[in-house]
Amino acid sequence: MPSQSEGAYAAATRHLRKCQPQMRSLIEQVGPCTLRPNPNYFVVLARTIVSQQLSTRAADTICGRLQSLLGGRSWRPEQVLKTRPESIRDCGLSAGKVKSLLDLAQKIVDRAVPIRQLAKMEDDEIRACLLAVHGIGPWSVDMFLMFSLGRPDVLPVGDLGLRAGVRDLFALPELPGPAAIEDHAEPWRPFRSIATWYIWRSRGVVPQSKPNGSNHAVARRKRS
Repeated sequence: MPSQSEGAYAAATRHLRKCQPQMRSLIEQVGPCTLRPNPNYFVVLARTIVSQQLSTRAADTICGRLQSLLGGRSWRPEQVLKTRPESIRDCGLSAGKVKSLLDLAQKIVDRAVPIRQLAKMEDDEIRACLLAVHGIGPWSVDMFLMFSLGRPDVLPVGDLGLRAGVRDLFALPELPGPAAIEDHAEPWRPFRSIATWYIWRSRGVVPQSKPNGSNHAVARRKRS
């Protein structure tokens, strides 16, 4: 269950530069990796729920309204549960996303999601835990593993930005599916998170890239 350190980023970059000429060119174009974990686990998970299937601009707008409603950047699950669902929905969330946000907050308070223990858990354990929350799917878990826990070898095969980036990087005739993504990414192991970051960064905005997690999506997301 390793996370990234400065030395690990350097090792990842060296590995990726050697594994494929396309990746070497991409790294030279983008420069040093600036991916840094955000330790506010609840905020990252909540923002990931908000950003599902939304453009960056729409997600940022809604998150700004939620931030004002909840009184600042460091949202807490207790705050969410004390807030009227109608007020949360008025920020621009669908009924389904309000339900997801409330379910996440309740499960954290009830310790069904042991938020303080997640960093000590294996990836598969975290997936099983978070997928039990209403509305959280594989993409949302991947974002959490990458942007909160800094896990180095996550490959979000359902991410549209990654699919488009792999298509462009390898000059493919169409958007690759999950199996093709896995094949092209095999040489990136055990640093697929870093390679994914480079592909996102080459295309523009990286999900959750600012310290407060205010960037969410490169493009619209197809999966939760």
